[in-house]
Amino acid sequence: MTDTQTFIKAHAHDSDAELAAALVEHAGQLALRMRARGVGTDFKTSVSDVVTDADRAAEAFVADVLDALRPDDGVLGEEGASRASATGRTWVIDPVDGTYNFSQGSDYFCSALALVDAGSARTPAIGAVHRPATGTTWLAADGTATRDGVELGGLPEASLGGSALVTYLHPTFMADDAVRETWLKAVRHTATIRMMGAGSVDLANLASGQMGAWLQHTVPDWDWLPGKALVEAVGGRAEKVDAGGVTWCVAGNPQTVAEVLAALRS
Repeated sequence: MTDTQTFIKAHAHDSDAELAAALVEHAGQLALRMRARGVGTDFKTSVSDVVTDADRAAEAFVADVLDALRPDDGVLGEEGASRASATGRTWVIDPVDGTYNFSQGSDYFCSALALVDAGSARTPAIGAVHRPATGTTWLAADGTATRDGVELGGLPEASLGGSALVTYLHPTFMADDAVRETWLKAVRHTATIRMMGAGSVDLANLASGQMGAWLQHTVPDWDWLPGKALVEAVGGRAEKVDAGGVTWCVAGNPQTVAEVLAALRS
């Protein structure tokens, strides 16, 4: 029996939330084990936009499990996994978020997953993030967020001027006046700036009460939805706004998000 078949048998009766947590934990640990043995790396759009054999293997594992256990649901994966939904539900997969970090030997990466359910009052209905290097799993389901099974409290209110802003702006956009100047409007008001390179880890940490706000533009669903579910489940805001010719994603406690949105729109 293969590893995937063993997993399918063990989790055949899981709830959606249980399955989501198990999938990101297994996918993340699979990637970590593969890195220890050595993985091949290919480039996508730039020298920092990379994909590894571990990304592909982790996504294939998740897609294969969902094909067996949730065959009528849709699938959308960063590395190409795709299936139309017959249920109004779609699983959004990021097998390795922070792949450049991962490829450089950094522990700041994760596996992430979201379930978007057209019949749910929450979008997304479930978010799961697993950071393999620390063995930490965050899960948002039914309006509650946990870290390693312990419920997270609400986000403390804080101003942007007293908080860290976790963000990312690719060097190619530094030369785009509209994007750069819009970004500067927001970041110049914060206490300090951090760029760590794995959006779902950033957002999971934010949901745990760390840092203050998160800002990035043109964010694909697999980098946004898992963390969005976590932030909203602890009473935070996760919003999109158009400014400078691009769409920005902003997350954090309500006060910091309001301040970032005001700065972007100014």
